[in-house]
Amino acid sequence: MVLRSRWPALAAALALVAGAALLTGASVYAADLTAEARRLVGAGQGVQVETADGRVLVSEAGARAVHPASVSKIPTTLALLRKLGPDYRFETRFLAGGPIRSGTIEGSLVVRANGDPYFVDENALLAMGALRELGLNQVKGVLVAEGALLFNWEAESLAPRLQYALQGGVSTEAWQSVRATLGPANAPDTEIPSLLFAQSPASTAGTETLLVTHRSQPLLDMLKALNGYSNNIFAPFALAAGGIGAVQERVREELPTSYRDELVLGDGAGAHAANRMSPRATVAILRALDQELAGHGLDLSSVMPVAGIDEGTLKRRLAGPNGEGLVVAKTGTYGDYGACALAGALRTKSGLIYFAILNRGVPIEEARRRQDAYVRVLMAKFGALPWSYQRDDAPAFTRAEVRIADRGAEATSD
Repeated sequence: MVLRSRWPALAAALALVAGAALLTGASVYAADLTAEARRLVGAGQGVQVETADGRVLVSEAGARAVHPASVSKIPTTLALLRKLGPDYRFETRFLAGGPIRSGTIEGSLVVRANGDPYFVDENALLAMGALRELGLNQVKGVLVAEGALLFNWEAESLAPRLQYALQGGVSTEAWQSVRATLGPANAPDTEIPSLLFAQSPASTAGTETLLVTHRSQPLLDMLKALNGYSNNIFAPFALAAGGIGAVQERVREELPTSYRDELVLGDGAGAHAANRMSPRATVAILRALDQELAGHGLDLSSVMPVAGIDEGTLKRRLAGPNGEGLVVAKTGTYGDYGACALAGALRTKSGLIYFAILNRGVPIEEARRRQDAYVRVLMAKFGALPWSYQRDDAPAFTRAEVRIADRGAEATSD
């Protein structure tokens, strides 16, 4: 029914009543929502639903801690933001390990990093371009890698793999992407640029000279992408927050005292067998994460995928005209542990509705079907609104920064 303008007072009154019923009268829904949780998700399966101000609407096995799979990435995300801030950038420095003569480093090329988990072929090409801009074309020694770094998502054999990339051994697709983004004026070579490594015995005399500093995309963008695809490089990523013990301790401090033992982290990604979270602890962590983001003028859609819009594990879930863009959530799946989870939030006129659904011992596809069915009940009950969110499709490497050092600058340690 459409309310006509000749009934403004009635329309306003009905709107007020409807808005109040959403949350201030949310307890009216609690019994129905609990019954629906047992019917759709399963009796004894973990479900927690709370309003923005902390009122518990549903707590089915809410205190029972089970394996959360990749929902473990939510506390890691919170700990990283608390320690580093959303604008933090990891630095990877390229240094000459000997004097430079006629475009040749008379020694090794030293790569010193502090933990960038997102350094891939395209980023190596950006660094290569800066090295070439300095007039470098040859290295007498080899590439020496120091500190924490992943290259193309792997840590093993890092130095030889990165050296091979700087010798021109990157994918053609990566070079084409970088060249298309930078434009011919900034990337004029049609062939993949490269350095020649002569691999002679490296000189150790003299002072290292800083050449180029590669600064990663901001932490916020990194978290958004990694949560969307649920990439397990979150495990070493936790080192940037002080290690998994520090992550667990920092996040437990955000929880009510009675919840703290319901968060156990063996790693920051969700692959460790020891990981445990309860539904109610998960919701409490979501609320703490939301509050942390709000302090920076951000919300959960800044670090977690939006269903039906963002690429990754939620792209084809809760999509369609009655779901796309209405749910921000983190998925979790680990069949070997019988774990399948979905935790996130809905926007309503009266604030957020937080939810956590932690299935255990349910076949994966069936668990996902149950989770989506229940979230759709929540969406309908509370009148879910679209998140104010626009997907950024720019390639990740375009958010990185590359700085050429002043010639003759000496290296400094972190």
